[in-house]
Amino acid sequence: MSSVTFRDSIVVLVDTGRTLIQAGLGLADLLKTPSVQIQARVGLRKVANGDSIPIETNDDTAPQPSTSTSKFPVTAAKVTDYLVGPQLDEALAAGQDVDIYWPFADGDISDWTQAEALWKHVLFGQLHLRRTQMESPVLLSIFPYLSRDTYEKISQMFFERFNVAGFSILERPMAQFYAAITGNDLSGVVVDIDQDHIDISPIYDGFVVHGACATLDYGLSDCEEYLAHLLQSNQTIVSALSPPDNPLSPEALRATLIELAQQIWKDGLVKVLAEGEAADIEEEGVTDIAAVLVAGKEKAVIETGMKKRAKEKASAAEQARAKEIEALDLVTVKFREHNLTLGKERHRFCEPLFDPTLLDAAPHMSKKDRSEETVRPLQAAVGHAVSLCEVDQRQYIWQGLFVTGEITNHIKGLGVSLQGRLKNYLLSAPDQANEVQPKYIRVLKVPDYFAEYRDKGDGLASFLGCSIVAKITFTDSSGKNFVSKADYAEKGPKAILSMSPSLL
Repeated sequence: MSSVTFRDSIVVLVDTGRTLIQAGLGLADLLKTPSVQIQARVGLRKVANGDSIPIETNDDTAPQPSTSTSKFPVTAAKVTDYLVGPQLDEALAAGQDVDIYWPFADGDISDWTQAEALWKHVLFGQLHLRRTQMESPVLLSIFPYLSRDTYEKISQMFFERFNVAGFSILERPMAQFYAAITGNDLSGVVVDIDQDHIDISPIYDGFVVHGACATLDYGLSDCEEYLAHLLQSNQTIVSALSPPDNPLSPEALRATLIELAQQIWKDGLVKVLAEGEAADIEEEGVTDIAAVLVAGKEKAVIETGMKKRAKEKASAAEQARAKEIEALDLVTVKFREHNLTLGKERHRFCEPLFDPTLLDAAPHMSKKDRSEETVRPLQAAVGHAVSLCEVDQRQYIWQGLFVTGEITNHIKGLGVSLQGRLKNYLLSAPDQANEVQPKYIRVLKVPDYFAEYRDKGDGLASFLGCSIVAKITFTDSSGKNFVSKADYAEKGPKAILSMSPSLL
């Protein structure tokens, strides 16, 4: 076994999620945020007959792996045939006919050629490494519960296709959890909210409890669809976006409202409602904004920075009207060429997470193929996942509830809101109390002492956790936490199973 170690400045981190890849080169004392973020998708151009075909290319350096587990009827495309990153974005923006594939979206690797195209682009296209002069080790984080053969094949790809100097794999829930823990407590439950799925991963004593993990078949995109459905009832907004004299088609209006919903949550204009608050808004109905605005006063009363002296000079009637509008919780957003005023309905954005039956209200969403098991409410799914762990483990797991995903970068309080809804899963009766019965649930977040991550939310936790682990992994002179080139030459792909701690 080799005793090689690596300088922090050459370590590469590649965090691979279902729909997003984040990467970076180098580990500074102040752990940096990722320098690369790309959607985990690839594209193939289509010809006139509608078939995906390989693109003409002069790059023949990367023939595809010998086997493929693609679930899609893709022609025999090579790695270099795929459009990735900015190249794909430009093709779509130009209106080119391109088939899109997401090889990691199902929590597995559906096509190895597409996966290689993505990782190759990150290493050599975005981080500008050189294969022939590769000196960098790579720590790859990826979703858990993959097969041993899959881990071996990933290792083979990185050594034989990318020529890495060292390699280690970390399960993403562990990476996310390491970013949030502040002591020696290595037990908890990670809730990762992605575009179309939510992954729930109980962790005990530093290892994912694979038999208790769960995946839900709804996510951030469903919340966007749901808010778009609610906004369609706001006639003021609909009239602005689809004027009666030049109306949009139903499909175009729906796409426009989804785009507006995306802007609303990414601008941080959504708060998470406590249990029961949603019903209050439902009873109020959707406010007709135009009916309550005071002509000429909208901007003054809606802006949160309205000066105190303006309030003091306002008449009693104006102050009363300002309080009335403040109670309506209105905001104005710039969307395309419009200034749109939104009410409380925007705060219902996260409702489907806790009550997925609401998704049936919109016809486009109810058609999705979902099983009863994978659309249970988030709180029920988390409670069930923890209940599958050993009885004496649960009190420790409940001490580390961590909610992550891109949504947490812009919407605060999801963890606390989920915590409140999970109280029913803790026994509270005194006669049922015992030494292994959890008394409360503790919510985790990324600590403020990670300066580069402060105020950025918890959605970058996976990359931060990779940085923390890599700091230790590649400075271990015993080499037991990663596979070196010498180890790979001696043991082959199987070395990854015994030399990446989280895979033991």
